[in-house]
Amino acid sequence: MTDASMPSATPETRHKVSLVTPDARTQKRKAAEKRFRMYGIAGIATGLIFLVVLLVTIVSSGMGAFQQTFINVPVYLDAAKLDKNGNRDIDEIKKVSTFGYTPLIQDALLQQVRDAGIETPLEKRGDMKALISASAAAQVRDTVIENPDLIGQTVDFRILASSRVDGYLKGRVLREDVARDKNIDATHLDIVDALVPLGVMQKTFNLAFITGSDASESRAESAGIGVAMIGSLFMMLVVLVLSLPIGVAASIYLEEFAPKNRITDIIEVNIANLAAVPSIVFGILGLAVFIQFMHLPQSAPLVGGLVLTLMTLPTIIISTRASLKAVPPSIRDAALGVGASKMQAVFHHVLPLAAPGILTGTIIGLAQALGETAPLLLIGMVGFIASNAPDGIASGLLDPNSAMPAQIYEWAKRADPAYYERAWGGIIILLGFLISMNTIAVILRRRFERRW
Repeated sequence: MTDASMPSATPETRHKVSLVTPDARTQKRKAAEKRFRMYGIAGIATGLIFLVVLLVTIVSSGMGAFQQTFINVPVYLDAAKLDKNGNRDIDEIKKVSTFGYTPLIQDALLQQVRDAGIETPLEKRGDMKALISASAAAQVRDTVIENPDLIGQTVDFRILASSRVDGYLKGRVLREDVARDKNIDATHLDIVDALVPLGVMQKTFNLAFITGSDASESRAESAGIGVAMIGSLFMMLVVLVLSLPIGVAASIYLEEFAPKNRITDIIEVNIANLAAVPSIVFGILGLAVFIQFMHLPQSAPLVGGLVLTLMTLPTIIISTRASLKAVPPSIRDAALGVGASKMQAVFHHVLPLAAPGILTGTIIGLAQALGETAPLLLIGMVGFIASNAPDGIASGLLDPNSAMPAQIYEWAKRADPAYYERAWGGIIILLGFLISMNTIAVILRRRFERRW
């Protein structure tokens, strides 16, 4: 059979295909693509919904920590109790403990209740104890020690109300709950309801939560996160000073100078594996090496910074190597072609072009270290109540302190609901720092990034 003998296709036997009307296979493919887009949109929408729910929960649960109930009370500083000899000797005045100031505050508040005409079965000054913070006596005592001339006068003080009173005004403590509460009862809440319209009790912005220090279990209303923020600052300084030069130097050597052999391959694999190691493992390493072997002070920001440096180094090395690798080889070849040495080509040309990526990776690594809690638990940064801010750089590095994540963890496990509220407030501040650091990283990348 020849080609001429083969039957030719007639117009009737040809399959008619239109460019305007899609066939069944095209319609099926387009439907699959449409479904895939819908799946993607549904996934993004679900993630956004969960993100909004998370943010709303954090803000609604933690905003109460930024407000606090205060009592405006005129306290008569009785000289017969605070300065019995009347010579205003500061050493003798300091001998009067907070127990000597507590009755004066209670008498002042009871007198205000009586002057306001509030009918209550509470007629003893000791009955006012449930309304006043345990930190009020220390506040008044510190004021008197700073200015002994106030003794014998009536001075207006703005003292903290107790955590139960504060919780009642915030809706955290309900009347039906106080029936089982030994610290306060309904008669105290009646006094609160009567004093609030008179301006004696006011709920205002609580700056001390941001600038203050931690407190004991009995003084939840006076606890703040300020000292823990300073502890985190000193830790981040240690991490930055150590991890940035070490990480960048290691990355430059591995990427630009190290020979490609089995040893460097093993090093690269181990660095990648270290980036995936759980953070608590670095905490165990820090406990064994820095505290038990090197005998560095426990709960010190220096030790916390060293532990977080070990945890951050793999992240910085990986991001720095990626930034160096992103610089086109033609930059190196051009520098070497005009007579530059290998080191000059790297430090004068490659490294400046890779700097935006290096800074971005460093900031992201610092942000990750700032939010870590597990390593700090193992080196004891939750076993110490940071009540005073450090008075210098050496004190800030070596004295026991806490950090923001560890402080939040400590508050979350305490029994008083006021501490639970402060834990949410601390999360808001911590998220603010993390968002700020990530925003800086994005801005730096977009500002200095060069596209090849």
